[in-house]
Amino acid sequence: MFKKKILWLIILMLGVLVLGGCQDASNDVEMTENQLEGNLVIYHAGSLTIPFESLEQAFEEKYPKVDVIRTPGGSRTIARKVTEFGDSVDILCSADYTVIDTLVMPKFANWNALFAENSMVIMYSKESKYADEITSENWYDVLTQEGVNYGHSDPNADPCGYRSVLLWQLAENHYGVEGLNAKLLENCPEKNVRAKSVELIAMLETGALDYAFEYESVGKQRAKKNPDLMYIKLPKEINLSSIEYKEDYAKSTIELDGKAPGEFITKKGQPIVYSLTMPNTGKNNEVAIEFFKFLFDKEQGLRLLEEAGQPVLDNIKVFGAENLPKKLQYIVK
Repeated sequence: MFKKKILWLIILMLGVLVLGGCQDASNDVEMTENQLEGNLVIYHAGSLTIPFESLEQAFEEKYPKVDVIRTPGGSRTIARKVTEFGDSVDILCSADYTVIDTLVMPKFANWNALFAENSMVIMYSKESKYADEITSENWYDVLTQEGVNYGHSDPNADPCGYRSVLLWQLAENHYGVEGLNAKLLENCPEKNVRAKSVELIAMLETGALDYAFEYESVGKQRAKKNPDLMYIKLPKEINLSSIEYKEDYAKSTIELDGKAPGEFITKKGQPIVYSLTMPNTGKNNEVAIEFFKFLFDKEQGLRLLEEAGQPVLDNIKVFGAENLPKKLQYIVK
């Protein structure tokens, strides 16, 4: 009888220890979330403004002591704010993964994670000239009509800008219209070229522009907010969306400013792929890593991106994966 009492006493004590351990583990998780604090500075492509608004809200709800501070802009412009002006940035996100590869790495970052994709479209409003006539096959005839105003973002500031120009080169070959690229360039005045592609949306809404070259994700997001805005899809042969046409896209080229004044790089057409990194100018690596974990979670960040109309890649690919922080190395396994 005595032995049975001792046995039950031991079992009871073990149970208390196990429950106590579980409670402590739960408290550790809670404490980690409560203790995570500070500013998280994110510079991101302008086309990600709406999706990153959702990410900011959800992340701050999960970590109430964190303040996400976002700066949208042309990808090349925000990259240069890190490399040329030394801005303290915890997370840098580009609409073209090669911006980080060529302008930021290896001096200001040592890894680059590819996570999302897109395609080029033409946006317009119900009041745009020939709005009832434009299609994915006759758009270049419509845009080159007298009195039609169309625009794109600055190629040296924003990937959407140079992708617009590359698209025109591809269109000339695809439709077999000699001189089409030159004609599109000639009929697009400098005043219709803006630093960021999202600036063109306001011009569409006010009637200052009839048409603007944008990303499909932006088209979906803005059309949802404003029923007067619409967009037409373009053939895969020219919309820079398909790996199937990678070699064809590469036949289009444009000269862009390089890292230093007076330097230039030749940019070839290729499928649209977004990427992000953690610049070494950042001051809050701990919070940045938690944001990446949140973003790369299919049930959290990636889901929010897709719900906001931003397509994501099936698998995340990382250049310089060996340099990932230990807590993020799981994303490439």
